[in-house]
Amino acid sequence: MEIYCVGGAVRDELLGLPVKDKDWLVVGATPELMLEKGFRPVGKDFPVFLHPETQEEYALARTERKTAPGYQGFTFHTDETVTLEQDLLRRDLTINAIVRDQAGELIDPLNGQVDIEQRILRHVSDAFTEDPVRILRVARFLARFYCLGFRVADSTLVLMQSMVAVGETKHLVAERVWQECDRALGEKNPECFLEVLNSTGALADILPEFNVATLQDSTQSLVAVTQGSRSKLLRFAAMVFSLELTSIESLCERLAVPNTFRDLALLLKQYYPSLLDSQQLDSQSLVKVIQRLDAHRKIERFELILEGVKILSKTQSFDSISLFWKSVCEAYVAVDPQVFIKQGLKKSALGQAIAQQRINNIEAFVDGASE
Repeated sequence: MEIYCVGGAVRDELLGLPVKDKDWLVVGATPELMLEKGFRPVGKDFPVFLHPETQEEYALARTERKTAPGYQGFTFHTDETVTLEQDLLRRDLTINAIVRDQAGELIDPLNGQVDIEQRILRHVSDAFTEDPVRILRVARFLARFYCLGFRVADSTLVLMQSMVAVGETKHLVAERVWQECDRALGEKNPECFLEVLNSTGALADILPEFNVATLQDSTQSLVAVTQGSRSKLLRFAAMVFSLELTSIESLCERLAVPNTFRDLALLLKQYYPSLLDSQQLDSQSLVKVIQRLDAHRKIERFELILEGVKILSKTQSFDSISLFWKSVCEAYVAVDPQVFIKQGLKKSALGQAIAQQRINNIEAFVDGASE
């Protein structure tokens, strides 16, 4: 039984990056032996175990054979006869196929260290074509490592294009697409995720709402927001900002995008003009915007939306506009219902009185601000 540190931990160490999580590869063991040593099984498709003390993942070395289209159509083989080299050959990129043994020595049969030095994302073997998720992973890795000078190898790009051509990306499930997209949004250059999907032809299958025009606008918006905000919610909203509302809704429904992402994207798109041209709105319209954005209750989301408008509009004076909206929101909530309850108002009459007072408060603020 031999244990190796494998994948991202070794790669990031060689790149001089912080190592967050370690994955371990076990060669020459069986599930029974792992259980005997106190490991807890967690893998569904193939044996993965949690260390009894560190809770880090230990996976048995495996080989795989494609049995159907898509990324779920695989049969895995794992037992004590599977070698380290056989396991590494089924991995995606050479930079992820470097291991460190228990003596601290690096084992790199696929020359991943050379590709790290030359800043290249290169596929391990033609087996890469069997799993369309790897297109998403390459796109995400470029989003992460582009800032370090990485690029996708020409041969790998051609290979991904051939996968798209035979329809592999049509079999990707929504959950996995969103998972990779979500991760890419947290990287330093998330626009690279879109660019790789476009250059491989996969964008039409994965994000068909985008066309040449909207993709260019989306890339520019995403770059601008990424430079100004670390919020993945706001980055996603920027990514889809060039789309029509119906297209945003369609994309979010198809990929089962979480409501927090979906809502922020739709609200930014819909209320961008009103938030930018606040001076053109009367008091009743200002009230409607506050209500529809739920700005008085979801304050953090409202501030994110305002931040998005500021970045996307590139309006130098937007700080004063943002302050205006926050003051409008304060005027909206500065209504004490008890005043009207003490007057004996109930139900609809109470609601109407509160609504009118909100309008009056905002009107008074607007009049004062314009003097």
